[in-house]
Amino acid sequence: GGSVKAGKMPEGEKMRQYKQEEEQQQKEEEREGLIEFYSSYQELFQFFCSNTTIHGAIRLVCSKKNKMKTAFWSVLFFLTFGLMYWQFGILYREYFSYPVNLNLNLNSDRLTFPAVTLCTLNPYRYSAIRKQLDKLDQITHQTLLDLYDYNMSLPRSDLSTQSTQRRSSRSLLHHVQRHPLRRQKRDNLVNLPENSPSVDKNDWKIGFVLCSENNDCFHQAYSSGVDAVREWYSFHYINILAQVPDAKDLDESDFENFIYACRFNEATCDKANYTHFHHPLYGNCYTFNDNSSSLWTSSLPGINNGLSLVVRTEQNDFIPLLSTVTGARVMVHDQNEPAFMDDGGFNVRPGIETSISMRKEMTMRLGGSYSDCTEDGSDVPVQNLYSSRYTEQVCIRSCFQLNMVERCGCAYYFYPLPDGAEYCDYTKHTAWGYCYYKLLAEFKADVLGCFHKCRKPCKMTEYQLSAGYSRWPSAVSEDWVFYMLSQQNKYNITSKRNGVAKVNIFFEEWNYKTNGESPAFTVVTLLSQLGNQWSLWFGSSVLSVMELAELVLDFIAITFILAFRWFRSRQKLSPPGPPPNSQDNAAFQDEAPALSAPHRFTVEAVVTTLPSYNSLEPRGPSRDGEVGQE
Repeated sequence: GGSVKAGKMPEGEKMRQYKQEEEQQQKEEEREGLIEFYSSYQELFQFFCSNTTIHGAIRLVCSKKNKMKTAFWSVLFFLTFGLMYWQFGILYREYFSYPVNLNLNLNSDRLTFPAVTLCTLNPYRYSAIRKQLDKLDQITHQTLLDLYDYNMSLPRSDLSTQSTQRRSSRSLLHHVQRHPLRRQKRDNLVNLPENSPSVDKNDWKIGFVLCSENNDCFHQAYSSGVDAVREWYSFHYINILAQVPDAKDLDESDFENFIYACRFNEATCDKANYTHFHHPLYGNCYTFNDNSSSLWTSSLPGINNGLSLVVRTEQNDFIPLLSTVTGARVMVHDQNEPAFMDDGGFNVRPGIETSISMRKEMTMRLGGSYSDCTEDGSDVPVQNLYSSRYTEQVCIRSCFQLNMVERCGCAYYFYPLPDGAEYCDYTKHTAWGYCYYKLLAEFKADVLGCFHKCRKPCKMTEYQLSAGYSRWPSAVSEDWVFYMLSQQNKYNITSKRNGVAKVNIFFEEWNYKTNGESPAFTVVTLLSQLGNQWSLWFGSSVLSVMELAELVLDFIAITFILAFRWFRSRQKLSPPGPPPNSQDNAAFQDEAPALSAPHRFTVEAVVTTLPSYNSLEPRGPSRDGEVGQE
């Protein structure tokens, strides 16, 4: 009897220990139930579908006894999800393409009058280079006589210079002979002899020869003989200009003999209203209203409230092989921008009154991610060689000039001179012509990358021009008009009809257009579009998105919890080491499996079931009763 009593004492202690552990796990279950950590993924998914506000989710669990309906709604649900996220992808792609809206505004205000540049179209025989030009004319006279049997007339004064400056004349003749003007048969007639009856005069191309320092030569050919002669003469003319040590020697303004009358807003212009510069091909040029300290402002639109000029168009002491037109060249541009007469200018006809009406237009682009425009050109990898603000044409010409200095060792005369460089002159740079025309071909083909490097400015001001023409002066008034001009301006009339021209430049109206850009797809627009798509496919709101986020977080949390419990269960299943030198412990180990088996089963049951309201009821008395019965 004593042995039985002694054997039952450890069992009672084990039961009490089991009861305490069970109560402790129930308390842990209650605490876990407050944050709803589910026992399985199936239970988590079932709870989500039964309680979420996302439309259609309840169908995934309410019809679980009908597998066909469950499969149908599962496919429909996930297909809808896929379509919605496909639409999301389209919205994100549109957002990151940074589209813009074009805003057109019509403003009305007093307008600042633009700068106006007027050139004579008459390259002048400056005194610093007059004798060299006379010698070049003689060489050209002989060249045209040999090629075309044309006897070009030369002024008598030109022939008297043959005995002066023989050294410079011999030097010029040497360089002209190195770049001769020649005729060449067309490609399909190269193998025919020159005296072949199949070869006509029209089957020849004319051009001039350019050679490198290694005597690698090519023929710069033109389809038109006029273009070839003019380009060949211009090439030698530029070399003569480049030999002048001081550019001030070419600054010979003749304003009074070119501008006969100047009036703005019915007030007479004076010398403070213009600046002068020399263009190699267009002669003397004058820019009006370029002084930023006192700019003209149009009080009213119309022809009487703009700039009116009477200019002389009769060519006197001109260079006929450079200038083949008569008249003047006009360009309208913004202040602090250079006048590129080749790009934006137009010619004024002699004996014609040209009335030019203007409409101002401003363009403001969005920079940054929306376009590749530049604010001031500071982020463009091209040095600005002009003393003006950044424009696309300024950048392109600077890019070519910098490449010219780098590749050819000298600068092109038409563009500003970089620091430390000098203008190309074949007395110092014998092969610059060969290098220039090769580089020009690469420039036009964008091999140099200037058109990609130079970006458009974010803010631009342009003037849309429209012109009207009428005869001036009329046949009944030309006598007194020319008489007054001869008295006031000492104008000797040799050709009344081709001698003068009149130019009127004015604003057509005060209204000017502003083209602006605004973002078409902002963050607010993106969120609105995403919400529209979410509501369209699932009829949900922002709170539904939070429910979905909660599902994801619960999924991650339950994954960690189940992994942790699995790891702990593996540790409990591992056999403990044998206790040292104890028979009582060995006897206890024989009885341990019978006691530990229900203990492990009970723990697993507690872990794998959700907390219920019944689990909160006290089960201590019933368990005590069972123990008492035993």
